[in-house]
Amino acid sequence: MSTLLTEETLSSQDLIALEDQYGAHNYHPLNVVIERGKGAWVYDVEGRGYLDFLSAYSAVNQGHCHPVILQALFEQAQKVTLTSRAFRNDQLPQLVRDLHELTGFDMVLPMNSGAEAVETALKCARKWGETVKGIPADQAQIITCAGNFHGRTVGVISFSTEPQYRHGFGPFAPGFHTIPFGDAQALRDAITPHTAAFLVEPIQGEAGIIVPPPGYLAEASRICREHNVLLICDEIQSGLGRTGKLFAYLHEDLVPDMIILGKALSGGFYPVSAVLSSRAVLGVFEPGDHGSTFGGNPLACAVARAALRVLTEEHLPERSAELGAYALARLGSLQSPHLATVRGRGLWIAVELNTPARPFCEALAARGVLCKETHSNILRIAPPLTITREDLDWGLEQIQAVLTAD
Repeated sequence: MSTLLTEETLSSQDLIALEDQYGAHNYHPLNVVIERGKGAWVYDVEGRGYLDFLSAYSAVNQGHCHPVILQALFEQAQKVTLTSRAFRNDQLPQLVRDLHELTGFDMVLPMNSGAEAVETALKCARKWGETVKGIPADQAQIITCAGNFHGRTVGVISFSTEPQYRHGFGPFAPGFHTIPFGDAQALRDAITPHTAAFLVEPIQGEAGIIVPPPGYLAEASRICREHNVLLICDEIQSGLGRTGKLFAYLHEDLVPDMIILGKALSGGFYPVSAVLSSRAVLGVFEPGDHGSTFGGNPLACAVARAALRVLTEEHLPERSAELGAYALARLGSLQSPHLATVRGRGLWIAVELNTPARPFCEALAARGVLCKETHSNILRIAPPLTITREDLDWGLEQIQAVLTAD
């Protein structure tokens, strides 16, 4: 009988073997098969518990299966889940209002994945450059930073500086110019009359939680204003409380022209992303210019509204600031021959090693803590912002144990 018609009880090893046999090998996950999660904890199919120190790359800032978001999902799923944008629905207007009231931005364009939102921002910037700034047709340039990570579409990898993300996927889209991250003078030097926008992560996540020099973003904002260039902040990972502020750009005195949100916008329940900007910028889109069948669907919007309520009502950015400072101090005091440096902001911390990080991730998993290496030698620490001080302490103790073991 086909397994499609039966329920099987499969072990972790059974499931790993199935995935390896039938799934594309575009990831190298730790061999932990998660079946359920609650708060800061997840559990494998054998019932073993693990403290989550990755938060699905900051998509579950609100913790796994938060009951408020779950209730919103459940209630909306019983009403209507998808109408397409051919018709209006009752949740989209309330989500865009909520985002406006939370951020002050005039307009919101909802999408699904973070990469889709980045593509949306790029298209918007190019059209603004041509129709408003007056850049000649098909000559708009967008400045990006070395070490960036904005997704994996062909358009986005066209300006990636990571060789693996590009190898074998050309030809690439033109119109991008790369400068060093954190160098305001390099930005000033790179701007030409054809520059439409500067796209930047306020803190680079995939590059290893790279925090720019103090004042960098504010100076970048001034430079962009001087030259009538849009400043686009990709807050997909850094936003929604992760760094101890609602958005990472709020650590400095500036207001970007456009921000890109995703991941924690749904608390991990459903793919939701959005581009926020002024009416003067997002208003360049006309009906038919851009769209998405699922973007702005009522299920996504109901989930996102609940996710935003949890962030604000439970004061999660403030928790991230408090617990992040505590964790950063503890990790910074570690004495280990493997440790090169510790850096971060809020509950977003990089433990950079002078040796490959993968064995330490595997050792931590064996101890019941899940994190993942980035750029081969960096442990990225990013627990849900709902984590208790006791659980955080326990997780940090496990990191200390594996880094100081003989």
